[in-house]
Amino acid sequence: MPQIRNVSGTAFVVAEYRAEENREAAPLYRDPFVELFLNDDTREAAGRLAATFPAVKDMVKIRTRYFDDVLETHLRMQFRQVVILGAGLDTRAVRKQASGVKYFEIDDPDTLTWKRICYEQGGLDVNVTFIPANYVTDGLIGLLERNGFDFDAPAYFIWEGNVMYLPLDTVKHLLAEIRTHAKRFRLSCDYMAEAVISKTTGDAGITTLVNSFAAMGAPWVSGIRDIGTFARALGLNLVEDLKTAELCRTYRADRPMASRIFDFYSVCTLEGR
Repeated sequence: MPQIRNVSGTAFVVAEYRAEENREAAPLYRDPFVELFLNDDTREAAGRLAATFPAVKDMVKIRTRYFDDVLETHLRMQFRQVVILGAGLDTRAVRKQASGVKYFEIDDPDTLTWKRICYEQGGLDVNVTFIPANYVTDGLIGLLERNGFDFDAPAYFIWEGNVMYLPLDTVKHLLAEIRTHAKRFRLSCDYMAEAVISKTTGDAGITTLVNSFAAMGAPWVSGIRDIGTFARALGLNLVEDLKTAELCRTYRADRPMASRIFDFYSVCTLEGR
């Protein structure tokens, strides 16, 4: 198993938090496959982070439900290509199979190798194109071209848990590349407010969380002040933008919000003009 340190390593921590929802009486989603990837090491790493900031678990669970819902919406809209950038241990290619839909997952070779092994050991024949590469340094468009992606067909991109780890100029460059080459696409991602990255929220717990990810070797380096302005500057339409605080109130109205982080952590969907 890849060491649970750095951005690739955080995939195992995220998977642990996602798996917890399976044990809820009324879960936000079901993920019967995520347990394939987990063991005592992943539980220990996830526990260490949650001990410093318990709300990090709900951040993962809330966004998982959002991306699941929006994926299903786009499958109903006849998007037949789904690209998952920095896929980590995402299981949607198994959980959300649909007739004629082709999944592409791009991530670190070690992570995807471990994922493939776990699927095989679990007896799963997964209809997904694994692309073991760094989509930033290895050229996203070339990676897709070489792996059978059709730039003329509608595509839905999921960019979950990645944006905050990348310099903002890199985020802009990748979005501009997709807009230039994909004839029709939508893309959903999560992002932090600038105040989180600059540690100016006034909330000591949020600063502790930022420092915890930095200590894991996976620092958050970018936040977005105004997603509407950001999208327009790139020639993109903003389809939807929601603070995760709104999602907490929608999905879990019976529970108090665990932290102010949800006022600074958002999800959005963009599309090419």
